Amino acid sequence: MAFGIRSGSILRALGCMTAAGAFFFGSGMAAQAAGCGTPVEPGYHDVSVDVGGTPRSGVVFVPDSYTGQDKVSVVFDFHGSNSNPRGQMLRSSWDKVAAKNGFLVFAPQGSLSGNMPGTNAWNVPGVTFREGGLDEVAFIKAAVEKVKQSYCVDPAQIFASGYSGGGRMLSAYLCSGANDFAGAGFVNSLRVGLPVENREGKWGADPSTCQPAKPISIMAFAGIKDEQNPYAGGGKPYWQYSFKTALQRWMELDGCKANAKPDTIEGVTYSLYDTCQNGARIATYEFENGSHDWPKPNAKANVIAAASEGQAAGVVKVSAVKKPSFDPNVDPAYRMWDFFRKADSTDVVATARPSSAKAKVQAVGCAGDEASTMNTEGMTCSNSQPNDQPRRSGLGAKGAL
Repeated sequence: MAFGIRSGSILRALGCMTAAGAFFFGSGMAAQAAGCGTPVEPGYHDVSVDVGGTPRSGVVFVPDSYTGQDKVSVVFDFHGSNSNPRGQMLRSSWDKVAAKNGFLVFAPQGSLSGNMPGTNAWNVPGVTFREGGLDEVAFIKAAVEKVKQSYCVDPAQIFASGYSGGGRMLSAYLCSGANDFAGAGFVNSLRVGLPVENREGKWGADPSTCQPAKPISIMAFAGIKDEQNPYAGGGKPYWQYSFKTALQRWMELDGCKANAKPDTIEGVTYSLYDTCQNGARIATYEFENGSHDWPKPNAKANVIAAASEGQAAGVVKVSAVKKPSFDPNVDPAYRMWDFFRKADSTDVVATARPSSAKAKVQAVGCAGDEASTMNTEGMTCSNSQPNDQPRRSGLGAKGAL
């Protein structure tokens, strides 16, 4: 009997050890499956994502510093309408920021065909009803999981940036209750649910169409002279309410308690709302002369920025020069990255430097239903289309991009 007890104890002990071994083995497999331990060739890679048996696509950029051993951050870069993943990275320069700072960029591709060959658009829920449109929310969820499984990433450091139609898609994704992104940036695209007109004829955001999972840090850029997604509202049926209305609603959803004190320099107004719930913050840049184009710092600002880093060559130290409260020459991707990675610091957005000097290039594809022309150098975008469509609900706007 004693032997039986001892045998049973031994067997139970072995069982526990086996279970523990299986646990540790399983954990190792999970870590391996998460992408850590496997190096990846740097550069751009086309990626296929299976969504319920339907293949979807995107492009990932891997910096030279990536080893597959250390967990890194990821930024999802959502293209605008009539564009594509590579064209968006060319426009946004997120790949340049990633190369300098050692994180990954994943640019997903919308399911709709754009107005020009080789371009795409997003099937934004509640807005776009066109043949060929797929479930974009399911795709984005699957793409996030694909990235986490394929690369060594920190799941708490996954961020997103959207331009024009891509920003509207990103807004819809956050509004769906998805909890994947730790922070989000919007360039000429901040939305917070579908537009609805009240009895007084004023447009606002329908609260039933935006229920985020949690307060989230947001940085938004807006051009006051944007004709595609008008700053003051109006425009296409899916747009209608103003940037200020969208901002106010996000402040309510994030539980921000105090208004920011706007600071304006050279026609650029910067505001930071940093008393929100769960450590969330909202930062905005509003451009007095801004159009629908992705903002770029001017050449003079780039020269100054480059000189400020050349102290070894005898340049006057930056500390000896009184800095303004913020630099109005804004490069959104660099500012967003500083905002994302230093979300617990104060005023980090205002002190971020613009990017190093480089010539402005035209992205492949135009965004937000822009008119386009072709020339020998590629595609250029024009903002000349009028916005004289009558006001109506964004629901059921057939053919809208």
